Amino acid sequence: MTERRAALITGASNGIGAAAAAALAAVGYDVAINFSRDEAGARAVAARVEALGTSALLCRCDVSDESAVRAMAAAIDARFGRLDALVNNAGITSGTAPDDFEAMALEDWDRVFAVNVRGIFQVTRAVLPMLKRSPDPAIVNSASIVGLRPGPQPLPYAASKAAVVNLTKTLALHLGPKIRVNAVAPGWMEGDWMKRMLGQRYDDLMARRARQTPLKRNVTAGDVAETIVSLITANHFVTGEIVVIDGGFASST
Repeated sequence: MTERRAALITGASNGIGAAAAAALAAVGYDVAINFSRDEAGARAVAARVEALGTSALLCRCDVSDESAVRAMAAAIDARFGRLDALVNNAGITSGTAPDDFEAMALEDWDRVFAVNVRGIFQVTRAVLPMLKRSPDPAIVNSASIVGLRPGPQPLPYAASKAAVVNLTKTLALHLGPKIRVNAVAPGWMEGDWMKRMLGQRYDDLMARRARQTPLKRNVTAGDVAETIVSLITANHFVTGEIVVIDGGFASST
């Protein structure tokens, strides 16, 4: 009987993380579901994972907290005894408008980088011993289209995602050939994140973006999860890549 594989997904209580957890469970992965605040959401994701016939482990942990990250890694090792995939998805943003420089509090800037960039490094470092024991380990980081080109996102968020792009490529260099490291860069994605960003303009702006997109719709969390699973379970000679998921918008404008 084939041993079941295990994955850790950070920021997995909703959105891309929740969709990735279900998608990996559907192909046979036990899943460690990391969350920081939304316990109800994380429990709902765990229920979805278990309904698909695999095991779920809830891991409450702020990825910017090094000691908490180390404790999470130890809990995963104790429960699953292995880790084959890591999805660094935890991320936050700032509520300050990108063109309002004076309103940007440096504490907010530092907090965004602590979670979005340092968090990736801390989690990756903590679970490396487990990944190195896996026969085919893979890491997928959540970047963003605004990490590759300017967009209407707060400055610290956009800059942090550009850092994720570089960090992904650098990790791929130093962790190869054993561990593959790639990133996904979604475009305008349907759901609560963009609703918070666009406010009352959400419906109109998302509809306009869909019309301008070759595939005539906006990306969903399910689209991103599909790509994450592919980068983990296939694409065995692909590393250091940033996969844009935007229905062709970036390449057509």
